[in-house]
Amino acid sequence: QVQLVESGGGLVQAGGSLRLSCAASGDTHCISAMGWYRQAPGKERKLVAGITDGDSTYYEESVKGRFTISRDKALNTVYLQMNSLKPEDTAVYLCNAVVQYCSSDHYWGQGTQVTVSS
Repeated sequence: QVQLVESGGGLVQAGGSLRLSCAASGDTHCISAMGWYRQAPGKERKLVAGITDGDSTYYEESVKGRFTISRDKALNTVYLQMNSLKPEDTAVYLCNAVVQYCSSDHYWGQGTQVTVSS
């Protein structure tokens, strides 16, 4: 079992920045990759950025150059630095952990709201 707790969401004006954090606890030795998804009202949940245990990263096209995912393995925490935010970035952001080293399960955090005003 892995528990994920997100923090750092909020309301920001367009062009502003936010940093999201996701702290993992429990069977963290099982985690092979972590990522941030987002879901806007009426839309599908979509992977925004991901990072593997080997520090390979992935970014969805619309956030490239604006968002940066990083990981502090000692703290079992993943961060998403979001710069140059746009109103279309408004969504609930959810942290995800893949525990490939132990099973085929995924774990989710509770989500944190990001609202970007124009």
